[in-house]
Amino acid sequence: MKATSKAISIAAARHQSVTAAQTEETVRSRAYELYEQRGRAEGHDLEDWLQAEAEAANTKRKAASA
Repeated sequence: MKATSKAISIAAARHQSVTAAQTEETVRSRAYELYEQRGRAEGHDLEDWLQAEAEAANTKRKAASA
């Protein structure tokens, strides 16, 4: 592999890592908002997380198709 290709691969991997971290933080933040909207009722953490993931994926799909 050429040095340029290797550098591009490293940069792409870093970008994916940063993007994944940003997505996780977005999901975490949204799941917490859902928890608060429910009046901080316990027992819905998985439901909140999955809803937040679905919303993030939908947002990402819309951005990719635009």
